[in-house]
Amino acid sequence: MSATPNDMANAIRALAMDAVQKANSGHPGLPMGAADIATVLFTQVLKYDIADVNWPDRDRFVLSAGHGSMLLYAALYLTGQKEMTIEEIKNFRQLGSKTPGHPEVHHTAGVETTTGPLGQGLANAVGMALAERMLAAEFGDIVDHHTYTLVGDGCLMEGISQEAIAMAGNIKLTRLIVLHDDNGISIDGPVTLSDTVDQVKRFEACGWHAERVDGHDQAAILAAIGRAKGSGKPSYIGCKTTIGFGAPTRAGTNKAHGEALGKDEVAGARKNLGWPYEPFVVPDNILSPWRAAGARGKGAHDAWSKKLAGMDAAKRAEFERRLSGELPDGAVRAFEAFKKASADDASEIATRKASEALIAAIAPVVPELITGSADLTGSNNTKVAATKPISPGDFAGRYIHWGIREHAMAAAVNGMALHGGFIPSDATFLCFTDYCRPALRLGALMGVRAIHVMTHDSIGLGEDGPTHQPVEHLAALRAIPHLLVFRPADRTETAECWQAALEAGHSTSVLALTRQNLPRARKSFTTENLSAKGAYELSPANGEAKVSLFASGSEVAIALDAQKLLADKGVAARVVSVPCLDLFEARDAAYRAEIVGKAPVKVAVEAGVRQGWDAIVGPDGGFVGMTGFGASGPYQKLYEHFEITAKHVAQAALDRLK
Repeated sequence: MSATPNDMANAIRALAMDAVQKANSGHPGLPMGAADIATVLFTQVLKYDIADVNWPDRDRFVLSAGHGSMLLYAALYLTGQKEMTIEEIKNFRQLGSKTPGHPEVHHTAGVETTTGPLGQGLANAVGMALAERMLAAEFGDIVDHHTYTLVGDGCLMEGISQEAIAMAGNIKLTRLIVLHDDNGISIDGPVTLSDTVDQVKRFEACGWHAERVDGHDQAAILAAIGRAKGSGKPSYIGCKTTIGFGAPTRAGTNKAHGEALGKDEVAGARKNLGWPYEPFVVPDNILSPWRAAGARGKGAHDAWSKKLAGMDAAKRAEFERRLSGELPDGAVRAFEAFKKASADDASEIATRKASEALIAAIAPVVPELITGSADLTGSNNTKVAATKPISPGDFAGRYIHWGIREHAMAAAVNGMALHGGFIPSDATFLCFTDYCRPALRLGALMGVRAIHVMTHDSIGLGEDGPTHQPVEHLAALRAIPHLLVFRPADRTETAECWQAALEAGHSTSVLALTRQNLPRARKSFTTENLSAKGAYELSPANGEAKVSLFASGSEVAIALDAQKLLADKGVAARVVSVPCLDLFEARDAAYRAEIVGKAPVKVAVEAGVRQGWDAIVGPDGGFVGMTGFGASGPYQKLYEHFEITAKHVAQAALDRLK
């Protein structure tokens, strides 16, 4: 007996409720409610080859509502993804399984991005769809796929969703299709308790094609996707569903959302769905068409591979290099040339301007580098001649005007990095990493190579005052595991930090850069990237060191001046530049001990809060920095007012020597 479309969807429902029941943990409601949507996508719409889930020209499917992870795991098992065995389904939410509570990219084959914090996946999908169009503009129809994302009511309530859909509508991402599991239920109860937005009108207002369909009518869903593809706009399809579809007493209620249904409810659902099979059993007559759907993309994959082989050899090599993530041969030479010129240049320069000069030097030889800004182009200095802006419908460029949308910007950059072919960077003020933080955290968790240029990094920005002066932000960012926070001291360190960020293929980086000019700290050229060590001795003591001074960024110059003041008093001091605490902490114990040194007095100086510096100076070490918020005024006056000066650093050392 052949399987019906309902049978195919019920296989997802049964696996989901069985896995959640066995784990006694999870979210059965979305997989049961959205099973028809997933069935249409994976059996009739998506271009993919289940034997190679990393095929570059596959359609991307993002489960933004990541709590419904069993929907995706069930689809991967049913279509035959070799690592997604029935044993993995049975081990849902168990330590070490391929089926964690929320989908994790690089952990589970076939998962495109790590989702769970609501709305992030939608913004990731915007980045993926943007990367597809930009790569196609460069390499032609060897890049030709769509991005689909399944969102829940919660995704569309989060503020990031508005930023993301406004972006996508403005730049006309015609290959982005959002499917909304419109079940009208959230954890507290009916969505109407807190939200009555007409989502069709909302998306239409942002320049999208938008419509509603019955989310349990597979033919209607398929037809809507066809209309979306032909609309010439990004598309929203609101699929009206019943959460926990089939559950006898919990369907359509918040009790179906985030807990196991219970033995009796599962039995009732089996009866309602006409699913008489034992837990975790999918009969051959239903599994076979699912497996056939998973294999149907092999022909398209083979045709694509032949097309790739027929490309011009040089263009194909460049395309394959871009997808591999390897930097071009000329990158290192460009960095070294810039560093050599910097060592000979005694002029003072803000590190944001040094960054701009560095981007101008490397962008021509690193064509995958994408830059952009959240409406601060003239302040962040990330746009140069080689990074022509993209515009609505025209993706032949390398600079993105994100608008004042810091959160979705950072999440979309994650999506671009995950898509492949680009090393994306974005930019705003360091203070506004507060608006980016959930995306920065997920980028670090996923290990994506994305570079966030954050300028105006301290009270040194001056007159804009405490609302814009970051004091706790460096410490807060350094607290995120696997996020590399760079704060260079001059032109040379800026180049080294950029190089370290680009070469860190599986790390997300933040570059904290100054508004104010800084003197040259490094006066000699070396091919070794000293900043990549995290910390290094910049200026040794004249004799046996009694004091070690540690600083980052703009305060390195203050530490160097303090070293001279101490020398005048007969106290030998050394200065250690610390451009990246994260990299320094990752070094071996012997190197860390060498750089911390044996001087009896240790003092750190940074125009931020102390948190994090005790790892170097110890709890009894000195710290010169901020203990509260900043103020409005010329930056020179602010440094004096908050006692972040060479005089105060030297005095802190002398007090401890006594």
